Amino acid sequence: MSLINWFSGKWFGMVHGNNLVYNTCWEDPRLDRVALELGPEDTVMVITSAGCNALDYALDAPKHVYAVDMNPRQNALLELKIAGIKALPYETFWELFGNGRLPNFREVLRTQLKPHLSPWALAYWERHSSFFTGKRSFYFRGSSGAVAHFCNYYIDKVAKIRPEVTAFLDAKTVEEQAEIYHRSIRSAFWTGFMKKVMGSDTTLSMLGVPRQQRQQVEQHFNGKISKFMEHCMEVVFAKLPIHDNYFWRVYMTGRYTPECCPNYLKREHFEALKGGLVDLISTHTMSIEQFLVQNNVKITHFILLDHMDWLSTFKYALLESEWQAIVDRAAPKARVMYRSGGMKVEYVEPIRVKIDGQERRVGDLVTYNTELAEKLHEVDRVHTYGSFYIADFKK
Repeated sequence: MSLINWFSGKWFGMVHGNNLVYNTCWEDPRLDRVALELGPEDTVMVITSAGCNALDYALDAPKHVYAVDMNPRQNALLELKIAGIKALPYETFWELFGNGRLPNFREVLRTQLKPHLSPWALAYWERHSSFFTGKRSFYFRGSSGAVAHFCNYYIDKVAKIRPEVTAFLDAKTVEEQAEIYHRSIRSAFWTGFMKKVMGSDTTLSMLGVPRQQRQQVEQHFNGKISKFMEHCMEVVFAKLPIHDNYFWRVYMTGRYTPECCPNYLKREHFEALKGGLVDLISTHTMSIEQFLVQNNVKITHFILLDHMDWLSTFKYALLESEWQAIVDRAAPKARVMYRSGGMKVEYVEPIRVKIDGQERRVGDLVTYNTELAEKLHEVDRVHTYGSFYIADFKK
């Protein structure tokens, strides 16, 4: 391991070991639910992240959704959303997670949310109540939120293009938004300074991108991850409709709108979750492997996000043992869904696992629905990943 990789790994571990990293999910659940095809007997294991998508999957009423994350702060956030759904009226819940601010959050936490939170989550939100009561939106909090806050400061005070950004978000057609982006936003935002800042290991760690994933991306973009970022923004801002892209809206404004927000924030879905669907979700603070080893439950759907990129180089042994646990807990014809920063993942298929005492390659155990994955990836509203995979275990 090089010295640069060592320092980068240490910094990334420090960021993730001491902060709430994701205050909203950056995987498009509209695509996920098409790919997953969840039914009433399905058991889902998903990496928690900010919990938005676990709530989205629950709307399909599977048997259970297991939200697993090594960072207890991420599970504390999902617990807070679940507690809010159970205990709060819709209007208060919207202020909390739609607008990202609730001035009387401390009182609401003490009087209404407390009974529905674990001791760890309660203590965390007591210490960090300012995330909702301060001047800054909750969506400018945490490490990824801090990057969003910096970008908004740059837009407002340096590039001075807030009116153009507002006009862009209000655009009625893709042609209109593309014209605004190319004329007024792209060159003003993507200066040499911003390319350097956004391409630094410090910024990438705050966004949840370790050096291993950076390396996956850069092999396809001439060693420049900033070029990949520019490419992503070009697709999102100039080729896909922005009117329902709540992922980018919340980080460009600090809030959602009723017409542009995650499903759990829409009144009808909030009421469905409050009516019992939210009880289908449980949180587990541990690694994927630990969860699968410690819980004797067959999983029909594994949602691995992009975390395998993190293990793809000098932590490959952990990836192998994780896949052994996946194989051991997979229900017949289980489905695995994952993303990558790279344009093509080549590290999964060679992984070797044991089944009935015989060693097998993962590539020989699964079949890929490449056509559907590529079709969905093209219309991904987030568009910060290089590739998307849907893999089914053979019978």
